[in-house]
This record gives sequence, C-alpha cells and structure tokens, in this order.
Amino acid sequence: MEWRDEGVVIGVRSHGETSAIAEILTAEHGRCLGMVRGGRSRHMRPVLQPGNLVMVTWRARLEEHMGMFQLEPLALKAGFILSYPFRLAGLSTLMALTQMLPEREPHPRLYHAAHVVLSSIEDDAVWPALLVRWEMGLLDELGFGLDLSKCASTGQLHELEFVSPKTGRAVSREAAQPYIDRLFSLPAFLRGANDMQIGDVLAGLKLTGYFLERHVFGPRAIAMPPARQWLMDGLIERAAA
Repeated sequence: MEWRDEGVVIGVRSHGETSAIAEILTAEHGRCLGMVRGGRSRHMRPVLQPGNLVMVTWRARLEEHMGMFQLEPLALKAGFILSYPFRLAGLSTLMALTQMLPEREPHPRLYHAAHVVLSSIEDDAVWPALLVRWEMGLLDELGFGLDLSKCASTGQLHELEFVSPKTGRAVSREAAQPYIDRLFSLPAFLRGANDMQIGDVLAGLKLTGYFLERHVFGPRAIAMPPARQWLMDGLIERAAA
C-alpha cells in the first residue's frame, strides 16, 4: 500500500533510539500517523516540527498498519514561529485542535484552511481571526456547526449580532434584547465583514471555545489546550497597549 500527499506536521514523538512517530494532517488522507526512520537525526529534526509543510509518502503492507513516512520539506515555518511567543501560542492551539480530528478521515477544507492560517502567521492583525474561522470549520466538520444564517427567533437575515449558547444559532439585535446578558456576541468578521478588531477576535474565541468545550473536549474529559488561553491573554495585552 502506498500514497503520496502534502501535509502539515502537527505532532511528533520519539520511537526507539533513532526513529520518530510523526502525526500529520494531510490534504486528502486526513490526520495520519507514521514512523519516520532517522526522525531524531540532525537532518530530520528541523523538518519534524509542528507547523511545517511537507510532502508525505506513506507505505505499509496493509492499509490498517500505521506504516512508514518518507518526508520532504516544502515550507519550514516552525523555526521562525518559535521566536514569537504570541504566534507560537496560535500555532500550538491550531496543532492541538487538529489532533481532535478522527484518524484517517479526510477533511480537505480544514486542511486548506489551516494552510491559510499558517501562510498568514506573520501578520498578527490577520491570523488570529483566521484561526477563529478555522475553529468554526472544525466544529462544522465534527458535526457541531453553528447556524449563523438567520435569526433563530424571527428568521430575519439582517442585524445578526448574537449567538445563543443553547442552540448555537444566530440571534438578531432586536430579538436579543430581553436575553442579551445570556448570549454570545457574534463578531463582524464572522458575518462577512473584513473588520478584524482585537475585541471581535476575543469574542470569536469565546464563542468557539464554549462550543469546543461543550461538544469536543468535555465529552472526552480532556482539557482545552493551555496555548489557547495564552493566545487570548496575548490578545488582551495587545488590546490594552
């Protein structure tokens, strides 16, 4: 059995004295694990860093086997990101959330969206909002997508400014008034606007974080990645500066 695909390294652990087991989100084959011979070598260590884009060749005798990876570097971003704690928090959050995907289940939309986030990681005014959109996509791909198309109460399509924590559906400004303190704010950039203010990004992270905890992390009895809170703390500091 053999396939070839591009992917993003999302995790790695040592195996034996010289090898490593890499976890990679691929474009067409989903989240996959494979052994990399010599993965702990001086040559391969820089390649096997989370966030790096690689070309993957997977081989195994049977489809159900973990198999072997042969990796070719395409874009090595990890080394640069490590020098910036704020960006590292974003990268670590993206990689940890990606590990919530079922193994070997293709999610090409999420893969390409992750690629967009990583391609924009040097622009701190853009990538945090893209990460929120990616989290929205993750919820959708896992079957817990939010319905932001119309007001859950009135059916209207305009002035959608809130989200119900109970239903995950949008609520218009008018319909929200009696319950406004119980609703999440719906950021403008999730309604199609290009405005990506820090306050809106924080609101977006609170929104997606609630539903990720409720549907993804809570049922598995595992904690949200600490890096996600570091990211929010970094945004709060930037808003106060």
